[in-house]
Amino acid sequence: MSSSKPMAESEGNEHVTVVYVEDDERLARLTAQYLGSHDVEVFVVARGDEAVAEVLRVRPDVVLLDVMLPGSSGLEVCRKLRERVDVPIIMVTARTEEADRVVGLEGGADDYVSKPFSTRELLARIRAQARRARGRTGPRPDRMEVGTLVVDAAAMSASIGGNPLSLTTLEFAVLRALAERSGRVLSREQLLQLVHASGDEAFDRSIDVHVSRLRQKLGDDPRNPRILKTVRGVGYMLVQDER
Repeated sequence: MSSSKPMAESEGNEHVTVVYVEDDERLARLTAQYLGSHDVEVFVVARGDEAVAEVLRVRPDVVLLDVMLPGSSGLEVCRKLRERVDVPIIMVTARTEEADRVVGLEGGADDYVSKPFSTRELLARIRAQARRARGRTGPRPDRMEVGTLVVDAAAMSASIGGNPLSLTTLEFAVLRALAERSGRVLSREQLLQLVHASGDEAFDRSIDVHVSRLRQKLGDDPRNPRILKTVRGVGYMLVQDER
């Protein structure tokens, strides 16, 4: 693993750390040099099977993740990261087909950049993801709509199809966390962190119980859920019911 230290002060932007998973040594070096000159510290990893450990070690603001990697594919790395951390992930790949972009985004990526990319645009995307992760894009939304599901954080209320839902405080917290990140898979560990569970609630399988109860109240079929889906081996995802 190598780190590119920042070489110059940026124009009022905060220092950002990035783990860049890329097996093209020249591309990684040139990109890291450019980002380093704009107050972005880059830790380069050349293999997919070494990426998760480096991310857990560095705890970066953003992960840049190539798709085609030795050891483990970028999509597999993305899935493993989503089980462990809530870091923003930007997929970087030569693949430009829409299906590949969709697979990456549905796999948990937050953004997608195709090679060859503009380093200036990449820098802007990194900064945008870092600001978003740091809560710099403004307050959390008070009202979220996912299909006919409406979650009102200010009133601590939720409804589906216009029908109010009777939720416990923790059920509402879980639903809000999922609604704020609709279309994105959240692991049990991430949900526990996001809802600030404590005491008897602070164990992974307690989330399964709350999800089961939420499904019942949402009118979702537990054997074939259409709203609150289980991604086997990863976690849960709230999606719009397309019926």
